[in-house]
Amino acid sequence: MNRTELAELIQNGENSGVEFKRDDVIPEKLAKEMAALLNLEGGYVLLGVEADGTVSGLTRAPEQAEEWVMEVARTHLRPAAIPFWETLDWGDEKIVGVVSLSADAPDKPYKIKRGSAWMSQVRIGSTSRDASDEEEIRLYMQSGRLQYDRKPVPGATIDDFDQRRLINYFRDLRRQAWPEPADREGWTRLLVNTELMTEDRGRAMPSVGGLLLFGLRPNKYLPHAGISAVAYSDVAKDYNARARATIRGPAVSLFPAVSEDSGPSNPRLARTFSESGGTVEAGVIEQAIDFVRRSITVEARIDEGGRRQERWDYPLEAVREAIVNAIAHRDYTITVIDIELSIYSDRLELISPGRLPNTVTVEKMRAGYRASRNELIKEVLRDYRYIEATGLGVPRKIIEGMRAYNGTEPDLVEEDDRFLVRLWRTPRPA
Repeated sequence: MNRTELAELIQNGENSGVEFKRDDVIPEKLAKEMAALLNLEGGYVLLGVEADGTVSGLTRAPEQAEEWVMEVARTHLRPAAIPFWETLDWGDEKIVGVVSLSADAPDKPYKIKRGSAWMSQVRIGSTSRDASDEEEIRLYMQSGRLQYDRKPVPGATIDDFDQRRLINYFRDLRRQAWPEPADREGWTRLLVNTELMTEDRGRAMPSVGGLLLFGLRPNKYLPHAGISAVAYSDVAKDYNARARATIRGPAVSLFPAVSEDSGPSNPRLARTFSESGGTVEAGVIEQAIDFVRRSITVEARIDEGGRRQERWDYPLEAVREAIVNAIAHRDYTITVIDIELSIYSDRLELISPGRLPNTVTVEKMRAGYRASRNELIKEVLRDYRYIEATGLGVPRKIIEGMRAYNGTEPDLVEEDDRFLVRLWRTPRPA
């Protein structure tokens, strides 16, 4: 960092990534700010800068200040952290200490000690505070140390599963042995072994992922499991929407059974059925795609070979990929918000609750970086061939797919506690 960059940080004031502090604060206060910044996206603690932006300078020698900062990071944070330290000469014999905290801190949540307890910290604007239970769970998920989709759903039982879909999955897609419908013990054992159920204190309960994928009524226990879809007539939201739908149910569809003499399972089974309208009963994914089909226009023409060709406003493969990713990777600990599917006259938007998981960034997504918040859901959707094993669905189907289809560049935007995918119907004016 140079003096110009430091002056810009001070001029902009404290925010979600910058904190001003004197270097004579008690260690617990410095640790609190460090933990909160590490748990968000990293940032800077500027030592020797007053809350109003006045530069007062370090009160101790730079070497002593560095030793103090490193000791605080080592003994007052759990897990311990190693920040980057540097000093800059502000002039007038004033030195500013800069504590830089990594944006990709891998060991979230970072905690500070209060009494005999260790408390996770979060950064909200320019304020650091204790994390709520839900916020702490999300921090564990961001680090990959907690897979929320494997957690048990209290109150749910094996009877809350749609057994038809389970049989469809194990018999027709996985092609493995499956119990007789009335064999509850056999089904419980199979579902526990595949993590669609979880044992908790001697009782087997459906996992969050199992219920989302195969539940009869997932919203009975997970009210946020679904998609709110709206089609508008113009470029902005309007009460007089063209169409609205609250899409509920299990994520996956029920597909026709594969005959015993049909040979090995077709690796494109689910997509072949869904694209040809061959579902017996549509799940949330197919219902959402059907909503898009009903809400956008299609142009039909006859090619040189006499075959009918259809051209939709958007490539359906890109739409499908965006919908599947929203279901597979949304943050299910945010319990009051559905996935939002909005169709405007000039664009289609999908908003998924939650920040990007683990160390994922928009740039890494564009390059095909593979990381998942909900590993169980992702693996099952991969069995259905909704998700590619290569992790290249976003760069190939959404980014390259939109460029090839209509020459547009899709927007991938992370903001606050949500992630947005925006597909444009036509190229925008320069």
